Amino acid sequence: MTIDLLAWESAFFSQRVGKVDLTQLDRLSVEECAEWDMVQAKVSSTDYQSLDTLTGKGFALVEGEAELVIPITETTRQPGIRIARPVHIDALRHLAGSLFTGSRFRVPWFDHSLTQQFYAQWIENAVQGTFDDQCLLTLDEQGCVSGFVSLRHSAHIARIGLLGVATTHQGAGLGQQLLLAATDWARSKGLSALHITTQLSNVSAMRLYLRHGARLTSTSYWLYRKSDDSV
Repeated sequence: MTIDLLAWESAFFSQRVGKVDLTQLDRLSVEECAEWDMVQAKVSSTDYQSLDTLTGKGFALVEGEAELVIPITETTRQPGIRIARPVHIDALRHLAGSLFTGSRFRVPWFDHSLTQQFYAQWIENAVQGTFDDQCLLTLDEQGCVSGFVSLRHSAHIARIGLLGVATTHQGAGLGQQLLLAATDWARSKGLSALHITTQLSNVSAMRLYLRHGARLTSTSYWLYRKSDDSV
């Protein structure tokens, strides 16, 4: 098989969604792609041959992606940061569902309402320790959730899942505070590095990470192919 099933996405979006095994790209056929509702591929930005091959088979560019790493050294406990609890889930779901509508799960590739539900479920899972291990949040003066970051760890590294700040609170330094809280969380777990994946189009986020010592390690592109003609 040259296409691997993405089980969680397939179940959530009620589509048969797969991802190209790039080691088998020379065997990928248009006929095999047509058996799936959607086929995705993540390709290094320097792998021009694979990019050309995929576009020749009907794949379209969806989004660029950057991988960054922040080494964990000394960190500072951030005031006002707390661990998200089940009581916060409804507010977190509402906020997460409103923030990431421009991601690679956007229209026209996915239904807008399902995209909102996708990120709402992601952050709820983080509170419950499913997939991501923990969710940290900030509250405003009225006690409303103003920002959050979800985190998971494996081996010696931590990884940010989602980081978001309510539009009404952007520009107030909450993104920086949440990032610093994430590095402190990683240090408390004895981890050596914090990995971050973000969209190439999210320039403000990349500036934030680079300003706080992140090193850009790789860039890649996501390409999709749908079996219908809606895109």
